[in-house]
Amino acid sequence: MKFSTTQVHTVFQIGFMTLLGLVLLQMTYGQGPQAQQQDRSYVVEYYYKAQWGHSSEFIRLFKKNHYPVLKKQMETGRILRVSAVAPRFHMTEDGRWDYRVTIVWKNVEVAHEEYDTEPIINQLFPDREKYEREEQRRFEILLAHWDLPIKDENLEK
Repeated sequence: MKFSTTQVHTVFQIGFMTLLGLVLLQMTYGQGPQAQQQDRSYVVEYYYKAQWGHSSEFIRLFKKNHYPVLKKQMETGRILRVSAVAPRFHMTEDGRWDYRVTIVWKNVEVAHEEYDTEPIINQLFPDREKYEREEQRRFEILLAHWDLPIKDENLEK
């Protein structure tokens, strides 16, 4: 696959944000027992901002190619839940996003471990060239993508 400079920069940002998320998690939960963190689900919101006029193409490709891979991971228990939302109305360009996909991972370790999706992709998409072209297109129409690990805030404490 060929990636533009913007896409490479975005991947670098994702890696940085993931590392930052791990550091913040460590700061939040301290050096507590590993088993305690392994029992806690881990929620990440994935934001996608497509080029104007291409958001429906993006979500069509997402549903066709990426969502089935996520569903297979749900079957194994790595992912507990996947949901997506889109804004009902428009917003300013600087804060605009087209889709927010929320994934509830089994735990933080599962969310960040090296995981080979190749067997899933090979099973679901026998026409690998078509799959790769469509995934390339899905990323070509993105202007921005960012991941935001979130936590529940207890308002009663």
